[in-house]
Amino acid sequence: MKLKFVLAAALLAVGLSATAQTIIKFSHVVAADTPKGKASVFFAQKAAELTKGKVKVEVYANSALYKDKEEMEALQIGSVQMLAPSLAKFGPLGVKDFEAFDLPFMFDSYAELHKVTQGPEGAALLAKLEPKGIKGLAYWDNGFKSFSANSPLKAPADFKGKKFRIQSSKVLEEQIRSVGGIPQVMAFSEVYQALQTGVVDGTENPISNFYTQKMHEVQKHMTLTDHGYLGYAVITNKKFWDGLPADVRGQLEQAMKEATVYANQIAKEENDKSLEGVKKSGKTTVYTPTAEERLALKKAMAPVHLKMADRIGKGTLQQFYKATGFDPAKL
Repeated sequence: MKLKFVLAAALLAVGLSATAQTIIKFSHVVAADTPKGKASVFFAQKAAELTKGKVKVEVYANSALYKDKEEMEALQIGSVQMLAPSLAKFGPLGVKDFEAFDLPFMFDSYAELHKVTQGPEGAALLAKLEPKGIKGLAYWDNGFKSFSANSPLKAPADFKGKKFRIQSSKVLEEQIRSVGGIPQVMAFSEVYQALQTGVVDGTENPISNFYTQKMHEVQKHMTLTDHGYLGYAVITNKKFWDGLPADVRGQLEQAMKEATVYANQIAKEENDKSLEGVKKSGKTTVYTPTAEERLALKKAMAPVHLKMADRIGKGTLQQFYKATGFDPAKL
C-alpha cells in the first residue's frame, strides 16, 4: 500500500503538460445513491462543463480505492486529489476544533448551521487544515440527528442505562453519558445487527441513514430531537490545488459552489422523504417532542459544552456561539 502511495505521489510531482487533461480522483466511502454520492457526481459533471473538458473528475464510491482509514493519508501524499470525509475525521489529525459540530443542540435550524458552514467561522476551521497539506473547499450536509430506541425517549431519564451506538467521538461519548446512557462506538455497517440482537439499545442518526439502513425494522421508537449535526467537508490536496492554473481553479470553485447548493438541497429532501417512509412502515413510532421536552433534553446535555471546551478550543466555541446565538451557560 505504501509503495502505491509513493508511486502515485511521484506521478503527481511530475505534473501535466499544458495540453493534458487534468484528472481529479474523488474518493468517498458511501454508496453512489446517497446525497454525498449524488453530489460528487454532480460536481464531476459541473467541473467538466465549466472547464470545457480540461478537467475530468473520476468519482470512486463505496471505498473503491481506499478504505475509510486509508483515505486521509492517500490525499495528503497525492494518491487521490479529493475526499469528502465526515467532520469527525479531523480530530486524529490534531484539528479538534471540528468536534464543535458534534456538540448537542449547537444548531436549532439549518439557517443557524449555515451561518457557520457558509460563513467566516467555517472558513477559519478549513484553513486550519492547510498545515496538514489539505485545502478545505466546502461543507456538505447529511442532516440533523434523532434518537431511536425500543422504548419511548421523551425525557432525559428515559436514556438512563441504555446503550447507544455512536461514531468515534469523545464529544458524543460525553453527550450520551450526560443523560445516563452508555455510549458504544461501533462501525456503521454493524449497527443493524447490533440493534437486532440487542448488543445496543438505540442509536442517533439523520433520518435518511436510519431509513436506508432499515433500522426502523429493529427500533420501535424514534424521537425527532434534531439534537446533533452530521456533515462532511470536501477537501483536496493543497499542493495539487495550488498548482492548478488560476482560471481552472476558479472554474472548479464555481462547480463546487453549485454542487454544495445541490448537496444540501438533496440531503434535506432525502431526510424528509425518509421520514415519510419510516412513518408509513408502521414499524417505528415517530414522536415529535414538545418545546418543553426538547428544552429539558437541551439543559441536560448543556454541560457537555463546558466539559469539552478545553479540548475543542474556547476560541472556536465562542465564534460558533456568536454566530448561532446559543449560550449553554444560560440554560
